[in-house]
Amino acid sequence: MDISLLEKNLHIELTKKTKENFQTFVKLFNIYNTHTNLISKKDVQNLFEKHIYDSLALSLFLDKCENKQLKLLDIGTGGGFPSLPLAMAYEDLQIYPLDSIAKKIGFIELVQKELRLKNIYPLCKRVEELPSEMKCSFDIAVSRAVASLNILLEYAIPYVKTGGYFVAYKSVNADNEIENAKNALKILNANVVNRIKYELPLAENFTRELIVIQKQKDTNLIYPRTAAMIKKNPL
Repeated sequence: MDISLLEKNLHIELTKKTKENFQTFVKLFNIYNTHTNLISKKDVQNLFEKHIYDSLALSLFLDKCENKQLKLLDIGTGGGFPSLPLAMAYEDLQIYPLDSIAKKIGFIELVQKELRLKNIYPLCKRVEELPSEMKCSFDIAVSRAVASLNILLEYAIPYVKTGGYFVAYKSVNADNEIENAKNALKILNANVVNRIKYELPLAENFTRELIVIQKQKDTNLIYPRTAAMIKKNPL
């Protein structure tokens, strides 16, 4: 794990303590992943490149934000990506990792305790089950490897403040996903305002992209609908 790449390529300043935390996190992850499938076994050897580094690519967006004291919702966090790397690297962020699988949230709570992370608030729920008072309460929502963009928009945009952002981690099919999400963007009063491309530090060419979407106006309170409705009739 070459942590120096985070500083060199993503311009993230890491303290000695934070670097130690990353090393401890990797050890905890490898132990937990032997009995709970946080990521696939074949991906474990690329844990840093495909998951930690990829998670922290959000810095390419955060660098443009004057205020770093932001409230962030991570939809479908799984094994804690991007929440845990972000929580270690950005102490000013208030991060809410959300997942419906208790064992995965259990891992996040373990890391939270072991590393004494004070800026992370795990939630074991489906996103459409979040209380209504959480709508319009987050500065940023993010999601990584969860669903197509049109579906993610319905899950994320209602919980973002007007003027706030949803940042979707995507790869080679980003153009098609944006095209297929035009109706969802219109209905939810949101626009794509930036696309940030970056490369993962792997031997093969591995291009990724952050699709930055801003909520322009309030979203109808009927959203998000139930998962069954979204699946049957996506926006």
